[in-house]
Amino acid sequence: MTIYVFDGTMDGLLSAVFDAFFLKEEPEQLLTGGDVLPLFCDRIYQVTTDGEKARRVWAGLEKQLPKEALRMISTCQLSELQELWQPLFKVVCKVFRQGPGVVRNYADADVLSVTQIARRVIHEAHRMMQFVRFQKAKDGTYLAVISPDHDVLPLVIHHFQDRFNDQLWLIYDAHRHYGYHYDGQSPPLRVTFEKEASVPFSLTDGRLSEDLLSSDDQLLQDLWRTYFKAICIRERLNPRKQLNDMPRRYWKYLTEKQLLSN
Repeated sequence: MTIYVFDGTMDGLLSAVFDAFFLKEEPEQLLTGGDVLPLFCDRIYQVTTDGEKARRVWAGLEKQLPKEALRMISTCQLSELQELWQPLFKVVCKVFRQGPGVVRNYADADVLSVTQIARRVIHEAHRMMQFVRFQKAKDGTYLAVISPDHDVLPLVIHHFQDRFNDQLWLIYDAHRHYGYHYDGQSPPLRVTFEKEASVPFSLTDGRLSEDLLSSDDQLLQDLWRTYFKAICIRERLNPRKQLNDMPRRYWKYLTEKQLLSN
């Protein structure tokens, strides 16, 4: 049994594909550095991530695959799931060995697994478009905090640029500690805070501190929560459907799920 160990990045995976073809071998497993090695194996090969190797493999995929399949590969890597790498590695290798038609063979367990993971990422990206709630700071910047299961911020940022192209805003991923800031003119810029203590909002519920929150926005938040409560028809409550439409893991950043100000 031959095992490849890589760094858990997309460039690392593409470098592993390059090395597998260069060495003319088919490793049984692809593991990351933190994975537990099996008790018995004939050879462990440490993959060195190489940008040039990764570029050449991706260029080969671009020649072989349609844009939809390339988008699927780019999307599924945002899942951050450990179980993705093994089937994705096999799918990329199969593209070069069997041809581009393999990505449409959903009877293939590896293709099906990669496709399902990509769909999960896309589904959560759509959720983020629905559940982002902005707060207005005193300087006029609108802030929204999210914490999705998958790293979907790169997929949704252009949606908000198109929809709020005349406003200043910051959307921040509290789980991954980065965000995008839009100044109303230039493309959204990726930003991070050097220290957690310098973050001007709560990572727990995403709320701006009172000294930074615009006074009129606090009023609007209270009005929205009051409206949300007023339209609730108790006789027609359906908690199961609400949880299906609005999963509980998103509630902590939703304005309508936070308590009214005193």
